Amino acid sequence: MVEYRSEIERAVSAGLRRHWRMDRLVDLRDLACHPAAILSGEGYAVFVKFSNAAHGLEQFEVELAGLRYLGQHAGVLTPVCVAALPVDSGSLLILEAAEAVERDPQAWRQIGQTLARIHLVKGSTCGFDRQGFFGPLYQDNRPLASWSEFFAERRLWPRLMGAIDSGHLSSGLINKLERLILRLPDFCGPDPVPSLLHGDAQQNNYISTAHGAMVIDPAVCYGHPEFDLAFVDYFQPVPPAVFEGYREILPIDAGFTERKALWRIYGYLAAVTVEGGEYIRMLTDAVDQYIR
Repeated sequence: MVEYRSEIERAVSAGLRRHWRMDRLVDLRDLACHPAAILSGEGYAVFVKFSNAAHGLEQFEVELAGLRYLGQHAGVLTPVCVAALPVDSGSLLILEAAEAVERDPQAWRQIGQTLARIHLVKGSTCGFDRQGFFGPLYQDNRPLASWSEFFAERRLWPRLMGAIDSGHLSSGLINKLERLILRLPDFCGPDPVPSLLHGDAQQNNYISTAHGAMVIDPAVCYGHPEFDLAFVDYFQPVPPAVFEGYREILPIDAGFTERKALWRIYGYLAAVTVEGGEYIRMLTDAVDQYIR
């Protein structure tokens, strides 16, 4: 990040409307998917991440728009958006740095409460008025009326095509996935009123602060709230306090347990596409719950 110091200082100074200079850098490259760091100086700190992807600037602009949308429509805590800007060899995203606190039971409960507040916002269709990204992958958000149709056409079919192109899927697993997608209405349960979704609600996409749970890295759209709930403990278990906090605001349908693995198939297909065959076992186990 040091090589982009002048660009970062100009962007932060413009956002603060005062001169700002960096005097300390904490490298976070081992903790983030992108090269990232916290830069601080003159009583203010920012989180900066770098992408050298061809669509990196667009991805960062979509992320900023999603954060603003969640803050404005759901009233949840989000970081102050400073800038997304092109630099030599890539793009930078700059956000005000949040001061994290250790997660106690109340902090975990706040994650569930924050997710529920997002889901209180309702829409008329599934999708969104802007295309998006799920991690580095393009995400088609063109609206459709029903969740089962949206999940099939805008989520599973595109991700399946990407996973096939990666070369990691066997013909047998491809066949099962195709049959599952064609039978989605049998597995999706009642069609919900579309809720605003974080879109990538795994636990690491919240920062626990003294003021509550702050939301980061969204992939915003409208859809089934169970999709978000299925991703909260996608990578690691979470304590029951998360779901208890959620239930303080909204109920969780009893059928969610049966559908949880179904919603995760999207994430497993994305992981296979980006990271390779290590996710094949999890994908296969999820599919086998519905198609034999």
